[in-house]
Amino acid sequence: MSLYLTTPIFYVNAQPHLGHAYTAVVADTVSRFHRLLGREVFFQTGTDEHGDKIVQAATAAGVEVKEYVDRISALFRETWPLLAVEPDNYIRTTDPGHQAVVQQILQQVHERGDIYFRDYSGLYCRGCERFITEKELVDGKCPDHLTAPEEVAEQNYFFRMSRYQQWLIDHIKANPDFISPERYRNEVLSFLSEPLEDLCISRPVSRLSWGIPLPFDSNFVTYVWFDALINYISGIGYPDGPDFTRRWAAAEHLIAKDILKPHAIFWPTMLKAMGLPPYRRLHVHGYWNVNETKMSKSIGNVVRPAEMVEQFGADTIRYFLLREMSFGLDASYSDQAVLARRNSDLANDLGNLFSRSLTMVKNFCQGRVPQPGPLGPEDRELANAALAMLADYREKMEQLAFRQALEAVWEVIGRANRYIVGNAPWELAKDPAREERLRTVLNTLLETLRCIACTLKPVMPAAAARMAAALPLDPEANLADQQQWGKLPPGAPVTVGENLFPRIKQAK
Repeated sequence: MSLYLTTPIFYVNAQPHLGHAYTAVVADTVSRFHRLLGREVFFQTGTDEHGDKIVQAATAAGVEVKEYVDRISALFRETWPLLAVEPDNYIRTTDPGHQAVVQQILQQVHERGDIYFRDYSGLYCRGCERFITEKELVDGKCPDHLTAPEEVAEQNYFFRMSRYQQWLIDHIKANPDFISPERYRNEVLSFLSEPLEDLCISRPVSRLSWGIPLPFDSNFVTYVWFDALINYISGIGYPDGPDFTRRWAAAEHLIAKDILKPHAIFWPTMLKAMGLPPYRRLHVHGYWNVNETKMSKSIGNVVRPAEMVEQFGADTIRYFLLREMSFGLDASYSDQAVLARRNSDLANDLGNLFSRSLTMVKNFCQGRVPQPGPLGPEDRELANAALAMLADYREKMEQLAFRQALEAVWEVIGRANRYIVGNAPWELAKDPAREERLRTVLNTLLETLRCIACTLKPVMPAAAARMAAALPLDPEANLADQQQWGKLPPGAPVTVGENLFPRIKQAK
């Protein structure tokens, strides 16, 4: 089984923020997890660089549009290494190769009769960059942007999206995991219970010139979604690249809930019109609030990834984001909440367990993996819990239930800390007659830490690498390799390094 995983291409009308960071961290974690299972993975992200809002942002910044998109796109590209996010491909909608694919697809769909020209008047939301219906308004305003749409009357090209409505309904019902979590699948089916309107896919050059020209009418550029969504196939060599068919068959998209409709309705119907099968799955996550308040530039509570990492470190931020949010639901970010996770979960629980265990091996076993004696009931209990945790962790991670997966890991960390207290190796070390028991206890702890380090590789790659180097573990070992007890060779050296997660006294 292979995986082709995408984030949305992030819109460059603003700098990277917490919401972008979460999506990227989740995608990177999923990619690393699948590699941990020994699977082939291709992870793509990038930037969306056309549309009204881009022109407005560039004008406000007092620079040419190309200069503006180059600068903001570079900010996204430079942000991901700060969070240890490592995509295999970074695509931009201003890339010549992408633009050529978009024009090729437009021509193809037009020739098939699924694009037509007509007069149109309707309510246009500049925030959404699309025409919206009266039914979508709340108190006369767009519910996402809280602004009243403007009346626009013009001629445009339309995609016959309505032609594929019943096909899409049938596909969603026949494939229950096509859209997850289930609440978003239900939301899409509810929307599709009403007649689906055709999709306006162009803007006249007289109103917007910053876009990809329609190949069959140079007086128009393509609408942002009919450009942006195509990145998912242009980035893997559509139509005849050597890896395209294999990768597309394994395609899964990861998005935030605000772009559910384009990804769950526009995109599958576009693919159908192109003659391509739909993607395999669509995963939808919720919003991050900041201090219980919606993140907003006007309020001034926008959280920037670089600032988060500078304050707490990449591993802490990755752990917090994955542990704090139940995937699909909203969650709240605050410096105090991150600090609490850092000092409690990472410093006290994990860091203390790791430091204590390795220090005792150094002091009592010459810094080498001890040869264990027969396991007693308490040893077997911890060993069974650690191995069961690996299976539980795998199941939860496959479901994108990151919070529950990490809760399972931390349950074993808690057990291991209690095991130390209950067996008191420092007392065993005082009695030469109990040397075998001491070796068994310390070996059990090292084996437990081996299991824990394996689960943390996708979540906190730097900390997991330090754990693996100290134990020592094969950095290339996959999850299946770790699902046995007694993998550490007796006599192998164990290294005591600096604390994994020193306590932070207070947020800066």
